[in-house]
Amino acid sequence: MPSQKNSHSKIKRVTRSFHFWIFVIVLSFVFIIISIFPQLLGLKAYYKNENFFVASNKKEEPIVPKIPPLDKALYDQKLEALANNPIPEPVVEPTTQTSNTDTNQNVQKKVELDKNTEVQNVPIKKPNLWPVKTVYPKDGAILPFKRIIAYYGNLYSTRMGVLGEYKEEEMFALLQKELDKWNIADPSTPAIPALHYIVTTAQLSAGKDGKYRLRMPDSEIQKVLTMAQKIDAIVFLDVQVGFSTLQEELPLLEKYLKLPNVHLGIDPEFSMKGDIRPGKIVGTFDAMDINYAIDFLAKIVQENDLTPKVLVIHRYTQKMVTNYKTIKTLPEVQIVMHMDGWGPKAKKLNTYKQFVYKEPVQFAGFKIFYKNDLLEPSKSLITPEELMQITPIPIYIQYQ
Repeated sequence: MPSQKNSHSKIKRVTRSFHFWIFVIVLSFVFIIISIFPQLLGLKAYYKNENFFVASNKKEEPIVPKIPPLDKALYDQKLEALANNPIPEPVVEPTTQTSNTDTNQNVQKKVELDKNTEVQNVPIKKPNLWPVKTVYPKDGAILPFKRIIAYYGNLYSTRMGVLGEYKEEEMFALLQKELDKWNIADPSTPAIPALHYIVTTAQLSAGKDGKYRLRMPDSEIQKVLTMAQKIDAIVFLDVQVGFSTLQEELPLLEKYLKLPNVHLGIDPEFSMKGDIRPGKIVGTFDAMDINYAIDFLAKIVQENDLTPKVLVIHRYTQKMVTNYKTIKTLPEVQIVMHMDGWGPKAKKLNTYKQFVYKEPVQFAGFKIFYKNDLLEPSKSLITPEELMQITPIPIYIQYQ
C-alpha cells in the first residue's frame, strides 16, 4: 500500500509541474502577442525602456482636421467674381486744340482750359454696390468658396417644400441633379448640399400660448440631422416666429446650433409686429432683430471654437427687412439676403434687383419654386446658367 501511495503522489507532482509549465508557456505566448499586437485588446503599447513593457487602455483622441487659414486674396477674388459687375467703360481723356500761332516745337505744349481749348465731357462713374466690403470671416468659412444648394420644407407637410414632399432616396436623387447642374454652370465654385428645415412653423391658429407658431419636436429635428449625415449635407434650422420673437425661439435651438454643420434661417414674412395673424399680411424684421440673431450665432461660434455660421434671411418685399444699413457683420457669421419670391422669371429677377441688389448686406441667395414658378404665364424654371448672368451672382440657392 505505501508504495502505491508514493506512486500516486509522484504522479500528482509530475502533473502539477506539467500544468505549471504549460501555464507559463501560455502566459508568455499571450504576453508576446499583446506586446506585438496591442490593438487586439484595444491597448496602446509603448516601451518605457528596454526591459519594461507598459500598456494603457486609454482611447485614442480623435484626429481633428486642421482648418487652413483664410486665403484673403482668394476671398476677395471670389467676391469680385460674384459681384459680376459690368466691364467699366473706358475713361475718355480730355482732348485739346492748340492755336496755330504756337509753332515753336521746342516749347512743351501745355493743356490750358482757355478759349483755344475744347474739352469733351467725361462720364461720371458710379461706385459699384457689390461686392460689399465687410470684415473677413473666421477660418473655415463656407462662403464664397462653395455654393450652397438647399432643399427646403418640413417633414410634417408635403406642401411646404421638397423636404417632406418626397421620400428620402427620391429627394436625395433630385438634389444631386441640382448639384450637378450647378457644378457644370460654375465649376470654379463647388456646390454642396443642404437641408433647410422649418423647425418653427407659423400657424393659422393661436395655440395654447397665443403665439401662432408650432415648434418641431426633437425627434423630428434628429430625423433631418440623420438624413443630412447620409449625404454629407449641412443643415439649416428655419424659424417662423409668428407672434413670438427670435429672443424667445433661438435659445431653444442652441444645442443644435452648437453642431458644426448646423446653420440658421429666419423668415420675416411670418414675424408679426401688430395684431394681424400670420398669413394675412407679410411680416417684418428690423435690423435690431437680425442683429440679435447675428450676436447669438457669433457667441455660439466663439464659445465652441466653431467655423462661421451661415444666416439666411428671407426677403421679397421692401418692408420685410427695415434699416438694412445697420445690420452688423461679424467674422463669426456669414449673412445671406435670400430672394424668396415666386412667379415668372422677369418678376423674380426684378424682385432680386430691387431688394437684394439695391440693398446689399453681404451675400445673396435665390429661391426656385418647382411648382409656383411654373404657374401661368411662366413656361420654364430659371436655370443656373441664367442666374450666373445676374448681379450679384447668388451663392445660396434654395429649392422648394
